[in-house]
Amino acid sequence: MLGLDPDPGALWPAAEEDAAPGGEPRERAARAVVSHCRAAIDATAPACVGVKLQLARFELLGAPGWSALEAVAAHAREHGLLVIADGKRGDIDVSARAYAGALFGGAQTPFGELSGLGADLATVNPLMGVDAIEPFVSAARATGAGVLVLVRTSNPGARDFEDVRVEGGGSLWELIASIVDELAAGGVGESGLSDVGAVVGATAPDHVRRARELMRRSPFLLPGIGAQGGRVEEVAPAFAPGRAAGLVTASRSIVGAYLAGGGEKPADAARAEAERLREAAWALSIGAAANVR
Repeated sequence: MLGLDPDPGALWPAAEEDAAPGGEPRERAARAVVSHCRAAIDATAPACVGVKLQLARFELLGAPGWSALEAVAAHAREHGLLVIADGKRGDIDVSARAYAGALFGGAQTPFGELSGLGADLATVNPLMGVDAIEPFVSAARATGAGVLVLVRTSNPGARDFEDVRVEGGGSLWELIASIVDELAAGGVGESGLSDVGAVVGATAPDHVRRARELMRRSPFLLPGIGAQGGRVEEVAPAFAPGRAAGLVTASRSIVGAYLAGGGEKPADAARAEAERLREAAWALSIGAAANVR
């Protein structure tokens, strides 16, 4: 899974040529971001199943940024890739429905139908409760999409709240995992996997194992590989339900691979790193599924 969180100040050199003089700064930056993301997708698509688009990086650019987001999502679909909208949304039900409409199927208004991003998956923050998650699940199911609920994240600060012990035993993230498993029960497909998945950071392998025990039918998005220190080889439990049960995602380690030296062009270095991760994840998934059988 190719993560795209384009920093206007750290794009591939060729992308800067598309920010030619003309237009205000946000428009120029948006053009460069689209060029950068399209080039990264072109280079890595054969080794990926999807792209994870960090919404904050696009929203930083204002209205041109949302247009850039739509353009990049469309380009990913042209390559047959899944599109994950990574915004970690979460709010009361009224606001949640609006967020969900923007990310999935849009909304009907007196002025006509508003189109949404058409994402295949979106990340959701559960800390406001089940009623803040359900509008996303409903909107996703209406369009054949899915949600990925933050359960145990990859950042160091995850321990500040997610690892806190709760009444009745276990940690807060384990309680969230049990809620995700309940929501997942209503959306299990022929593959045995649900349309309600979980974000489980690859930086804490023991938590990946425990998360799979608690959520046997949810696909896992596994951030933290590469730049954050996570290793593909340590997330085998995520693949126990099948090869599609784990989505290994890497951003900086793929797009920034050329910075490691060696004189490779950005596209060539990104392609090589994406292929390396794909091969490692594929081999791991085969082994994990075999062990379960």
